[in-house]
Amino acid sequence: MFSESYERRLLQQCSPLARKPSVLVRPEPMDRFIPCRLDKNWETSFQAIRRGTENQPSKKPRSDGTGNENASTGRDHLAYSCLLRNELLGAQIEELRGPPTPCSEGNRAALGAVQLASAAKAAAAFSPPVFRFRAPTYSAEENIDPSPFSLSPVSAKSQKLLRSPRKATRKISRIPFKVLDAPDLQDDFYLNLVDWSAQNVLSVGLGSCVYLWSACTSQVTRLCDLSSEGNTVTSVAWSERGHLVAVGTQKGHISVWDVAVNKEVSKLQGHVARVGALAWNGDMLSSGSRDRHIRQRDTRTPPTQASRVLQGHRQEVCGLKWSPDGQSLASGGNDNKLFVWSMHSTSPVQTYAAHVAAVKAIAWSPHQHGLLASGGGTADRCIRFWNTLTSQPMQCVDTGSQVCNLAWSKHSSELVSTHGYSQNQILVWKYPSLTQVAKLTGHSYRVLYLALSPDGEAIVTGAGDETLRFWNVFSKTPSHKENKSVLNLYTALR
Repeated sequence: MFSESYERRLLQQCSPLARKPSVLVRPEPMDRFIPCRLDKNWETSFQAIRRGTENQPSKKPRSDGTGNENASTGRDHLAYSCLLRNELLGAQIEELRGPPTPCSEGNRAALGAVQLASAAKAAAAFSPPVFRFRAPTYSAEENIDPSPFSLSPVSAKSQKLLRSPRKATRKISRIPFKVLDAPDLQDDFYLNLVDWSAQNVLSVGLGSCVYLWSACTSQVTRLCDLSSEGNTVTSVAWSERGHLVAVGTQKGHISVWDVAVNKEVSKLQGHVARVGALAWNGDMLSSGSRDRHIRQRDTRTPPTQASRVLQGHRQEVCGLKWSPDGQSLASGGNDNKLFVWSMHSTSPVQTYAAHVAAVKAIAWSPHQHGLLASGGGTADRCIRFWNTLTSQPMQCVDTGSQVCNLAWSKHSSELVSTHGYSQNQILVWKYPSLTQVAKLTGHSYRVLYLALSPDGEAIVTGAGDETLRFWNVFSKTPSHKENKSVLNLYTALR
């Protein structure tokens, strides 16, 4: 046993209070250390980081209904990538460039070999210290802002990159801005029951009646009712000035109405079957029928005067469109043929037989003389482009579904197509790249009817779901000036 005094002394020595205070040694004053990484292979490391993050799931951006979220995010990532290349690699980028091509298997292997060689070289030359610390020095060729008074944290090249103008993002709403009920709107591929006039009035054939809807006042009026004749409406078309509307019927006659006085001014006979297609060229009206004939009449002459008959189709004529210069008429039929007619012949001057289904969708380009677009039915599903000046086919794109209508933008090289089986969608295309600008859905039946607004910005679509939907799809600002050539005889006088 230890004595009490010994234990007391032992506790005092072990107590923290009995220890001597530690002496703190303050280091000598020095500036911050700046690591020198000039020997690093930044290009290889940067590519490895980028490739490693490609497969990581990204957060889905919030949708605004326009479908441009991915494009906006991609541009932001591209700008950030160029900024990093400027600051880390001295890339001297002053404007946005496209991302580098993804590495193929051979390139990946080569990149791996370069990384292994760099690692071996670093291991062979390794010697302490690991980092060297010294004040950075720059040469005149390096990407450093020479101004000592610059307040920007990035270099002059990067500042110019960030100030470079960026193209405004094109936003196309996926939601229609107006929806109208259209009871008794027929679900028939071969009819054309919707048209939009130059005076901003929409005409719609519903059963045995034709209704007019004013886009300015939203007022609806009934133009005519054919139920007393036991007849139905099969097509409608406005004249170029928008004061006359032609109405094709099931029994084969055509009524021309003056909407200002709500009066029938002419009734044209000649067809023995329904009239499914109508097209105006000034005061001349062309009509296509199930009787396989195309008739042309001057509406200023008496109805009893004989009409000009164009024969060539072997089945029903379901599509008619005049060229912008009024010199050529394109017709499509259920015989899968596309014909081009001139003003001076009753036989087709050009025949295109590449489609394998009915050709209803026809549209002439207002920007390129002689460019014609056509679309095929369910068995075809393709949009084809033709140079009618040389009679040569141009491009073709498979849309994946029945092509019901085509319409070109008035202000840019874009066109819209409506589709039936099996996707019932509306597609906006960029020409000549034929990339999809937007895909619009909403109709539950085939989108059989299409009309363009007089200002060229909006379209209206109709379907068998008995609705009319209005969409803003085109920009009013021209994207580029029309190409002028001295070889184009229709744009200049000699």
